[in-house]
Amino acid sequence: MMTHLLTLAHVVAALLITLALASAGRRAAVRLRQPDVIGEISVGLLAGPLLLAILGRQAFDAALPAEVLHVLTRIGQGALALYLVGLAHHLRSQAGRPNKAPVIWVAAGSLVPALLCGVLLAWGIDAFTNQAVRGTAPTPAFFLMTAVAMSISAVPVMARILTFRKMQDSLSGTLTMAAAVMIDSIGWLMLTLAICLNARSAGAFLDCLTALAVGAVLMLALRVALRSRAARLLAVGRTRLMAGFLALAACLMGYTMDSLGMTVILGAAMVGFAVPSGPGEQWNAAVATVSRTGRFVVPVFFVVTGVSVLSRSYGSASWPLLLATVALGIAGKVLGGYAGARLAGQPPAAAREVGVLMNTRGLTELIVLQAGVSAGILTGPMTLALVVMALTTTAMTGPLLSYLQRNTSLPEPARTPVVAV
Repeated sequence: MMTHLLTLAHVVAALLITLALASAGRRAAVRLRQPDVIGEISVGLLAGPLLLAILGRQAFDAALPAEVLHVLTRIGQGALALYLVGLAHHLRSQAGRPNKAPVIWVAAGSLVPALLCGVLLAWGIDAFTNQAVRGTAPTPAFFLMTAVAMSISAVPVMARILTFRKMQDSLSGTLTMAAAVMIDSIGWLMLTLAICLNARSAGAFLDCLTALAVGAVLMLALRVALRSRAARLLAVGRTRLMAGFLALAACLMGYTMDSLGMTVILGAAMVGFAVPSGPGEQWNAAVATVSRTGRFVVPVFFVVTGVSVLSRSYGSASWPLLLATVALGIAGKVLGGYAGARLAGQPPAAAREVGVLMNTRGLTELIVLQAGVSAGILTGPMTLALVVMALTTTAMTGPLLSYLQRNTSLPEPARTPVVAV
């Protein structure tokens, strides 16, 4: 009994320290005119490896025992599941809107070159690195997973950047947000396919398809239940109670899919896609409550990732790998986004802003990488390189936008009708 109480006290202390570090990281990022999530992610990912370097392995294991780390891992996964309910719900609500031609051009320009850069990176790793970097995943799964990781956008972070810079109603802002929603929706489908392709036998692939079928049935059943009149009345009158129900459903679905050989992330996203959406929908308030709760605790996920994945990878990720990943990440998004905007008929100034904005990654990238690590497709060194790329490209967004706007004296041209997000 005393041992359990000590473990609980240790977990609570670790949680409080983690949340305090996240708060400090957010404040530091804001002072540097960066999105607060950049500071939160950076501090969380670096906390474990830095503590390990300072204390040494023996003292580090005493400060963060395996049983405490296990509980923190579960808490981090749960927080991520809750946050994903809101993210998937938002993507579904936006995906139902009509797609205008400029949005499709920008989405294609930002997605296809980035996918090709991901394939090029995967080919280089497959051809010129060892198994510690490449891993043992089947070639189709590895190539597709790398391509998805290089092409995914970051709708929540992008929305925050646009709001902070008062660009949410600008030509480049509306184009970019609508295209990012489309890209991330496609990205989730490709991520699911990559996990299925990781099956190493015909039987394992059939198990994967069975798991997806089970998940789809559960998702449809949940959707029917949530669309009922009684459920919608409860969503309005007992918002907190129904938010708790959604949180429980996300965790149960996540761990069910995980036990079937998929990932917690995919199961939680299914719950978000199942919740009815749209302007004025009764479930919106409950979803927002769940997502805010998960977003508050999700720094635990960053710390656990830093301890369990990245702390073992710093010596294995070479500088050529890091530089190639960052360079290809920038090229695929910035040049591709610019080309897509120009093909959509946008002026050079707006197209440059679109390219810079599409280069934003962030928390969405971390979620995709966690799915790749959980599925056994991505190794520690690969994850580290992609994390560095995500943080670098997102940190570039604000300064590059400031530079472009200082050097653009032409007034914004007449707006092309696009889908507002």
